[in-house]
Amino acid sequence: MTPSVLSSEQRAILALWYEVNASLAAYHKLVSTFGTAISAWQASTEAWRQLGVHQAHINRHEAPAKTKTSIDSIEQALSAGKYKLMFAEQDDYPAKLLEIYDPPPLLFYRGNSALLHQAQIAIVGSRKPSTHAQKITFDMAQYLAQSGYVITSGLAMGVDKQAHLGALAQAETNCGRTIGVMGTGIEVYYPNHHDKLFDRILEQGGCIISELLPHTPPHKHTFPRRNRLVAGLSLATIVTEATIKSGSLITARLTSEQGKQVFAIPSHIDNSNAEGCHHLIREGATLIYHPQQVLDDVSAQVQGQIGRQRSSIETTAQGRLNNRTNASQTVPSEPAAVNNLSPATIPDHLDAVYQQLDWHGQDLDALLLSTALTPPELIGQLMELELLGAVNEQGGRYLRA
Repeated sequence: MTPSVLSSEQRAILALWYEVNASLAAYHKLVSTFGTAISAWQASTEAWRQLGVHQAHINRHEAPAKTKTSIDSIEQALSAGKYKLMFAEQDDYPAKLLEIYDPPPLLFYRGNSALLHQAQIAIVGSRKPSTHAQKITFDMAQYLAQSGYVITSGLAMGVDKQAHLGALAQAETNCGRTIGVMGTGIEVYYPNHHDKLFDRILEQGGCIISELLPHTPPHKHTFPRRNRLVAGLSLATIVTEATIKSGSLITARLTSEQGKQVFAIPSHIDNSNAEGCHHLIREGATLIYHPQQVLDDVSAQVQGQIGRQRSSIETTAQGRLNNRTNASQTVPSEPAAVNNLSPATIPDHLDAVYQQLDWHGQDLDALLLSTALTPPELIGQLMELELLGAVNEQGGRYLRA
């Protein structure tokens, strides 16, 4: 990647992000007022002051040479392949983050960014979990990753680490199904002794992201920001063990505020390290004791999200089936024969999808990757196969009937 790859607007976005010190409120105020990042960056110091922008941001705005040096440094790192960068207006930016109240205008990342577009489940909890909670977290993450979901967490000690490791402990075909969201800049590994975890995530095809400028150090304010991204990227959040003051309860609250489901694992009533989970359950979180319960609920949520799309396609699929039935003089009027289809009788236009299916089941994300179809095309063909009795859908996974 060369410096010229970044457009003028993208350089302006970086410049603003640097000058407001990654303040979401200040950034969005400036862009919404002036229309574009370029216009906001080119605006006068006095114009910024009239908007009530913090004096520290104004001071940086008054030193454009330092801003240019910072942007040039980032472009050099991009060119050297140290990390990559995506902007909110680009197609590769995760759509789930655009749905939250305050999406970051950019994301620095390393690794496989395609994971950001796949179905994710967040697992969070205590930095000092019990041995039992560590095992539960690892096993749950491994189970969910094997079921096709990406595990998203915050790269912290304790539960976060076990969630990432569980997702990485897969058969070779499923390696790397985890995303780590940093509470520091992309070039600052924290905690320091987690460098091996970071390296393993990247080596196995996972992804690490940060909205902060590359050299941003850890600070008490940066971790709640990270938590909102963990919640925003995911379909649901699981809290495996947490104290009543745990930061993971922030993630759970943000998940709930975003209209998503929160799951919590219970423990002994005298386990102070699990008071946060018990509080969440009392406040309405779903009590779970097996990851399959998460799959059942989340799969129902995913199916609900695509329900409109499927219903709009169903009429077309049924029409195609009726046309083929009416055109054939050998098809009996009794529906019982439809359920006895063999692979040889699968219509040609559905055979490619049918051949990708097995008797264990695959989710939509896996089928989209293996068939290279668009979501409407895939859902339409799966619907036809269901109507033919060749495919069953169980808990959001499709398998041969």
